[in-house]
Amino acid sequence: MYSISYYLKNPWSFVFGCMSKISPIIPAKLYLKIWYKSTFWYWPDFNNPKSFDEKIQRLKLNDHNPKYPPLIDKYLVKDIIAKKIWKEYIIPLLWVRDKFDDIDFDKLPKQFVLKCNHDSWSVIIVKDKSKFDKKAAKKKLDKALKFNYYNYAKERAYKFITPKIIAEKYIIDNDTQELRDYKIYAFNGSADYVMTCFDRQMKDTKFFYYDRNWNIKKEFSKDWLNYWDKIKLEKPKFLNKMFEFAETFSKDIPMVRVDFYEANWKLFFGELTFYPGWWFDNTRPKAIEEYLTSKLVIKWWKK
Repeated sequence: MYSISYYLKNPWSFVFGCMSKISPIIPAKLYLKIWYKSTFWYWPDFNNPKSFDEKIQRLKLNDHNPKYPPLIDKYLVKDIIAKKIWKEYIIPLLWVRDKFDDIDFDKLPKQFVLKCNHDSWSVIIVKDKSKFDKKAAKKKLDKALKFNYYNYAKERAYKFITPKIIAEKYIIDNDTQELRDYKIYAFNGSADYVMTCFDRQMKDTKFFYYDRNWNIKKEFSKDWLNYWDKIKLEKPKFLNKMFEFAETFSKDIPMVRVDFYEANWKLFFGELTFYPGWWFDNTRPKAIEEYLTSKLVIKWWKK
């Protein structure tokens, strides 16, 4: 919640806050323009986008590729990956249900993960089923099932996803006692850096950026370099396979983030993300902003 002084300095943030309450009836272009103005404090030019975030918002408005919805769907994408690429890299699916009340917890193992197939914030990690708070989980997942990503962020692919709850096998690396993320940003079948996330269980998750040879990209990672000097993350065993997979799956896609996990000498596919954080990020380091802007080139754009 912002302070009154913030809204006085940036009244468009207040306007957007009001608009988000009635987002289903607001035209997508107007909605995204005001959201952009409230975040970056200047009006975007979607006809001639120059910044990375401007380009992404125009993609939301114009890139209606019908193959995106099942790729974004955390349930359907498992079958797509298994059939077309590598079945052994899929995190095992325990079951899928339309609503929380259909879940038979007696049939679930001691440890598991619950999440919705259409969002990024409903993840519930259950390390001990005997201590699992079902009431809190039901409240969170029932709310998530009702949340419409298309209405809120105008990301068209989410308009065609049927919300469901999925249960996956719980996975953790025995050596690090966590599950580290490796996120590769790919552009039309080309990728050359990976964002690594660790200390997820802590309040301050760290983000390090490396090239495909596992050289630290200091200009991208400067906010966390003091940790890097102490920890020196080891190169993932399957880094080359991650890049191979990301480039294979991103062909003919302007931009997509391909997420992986590595645990106990095994590689796991996480998900495909087309609009991380809705791409309204005014905290991104300048080096990353310039890199992403130069990489995202779409030849079919017309005014």
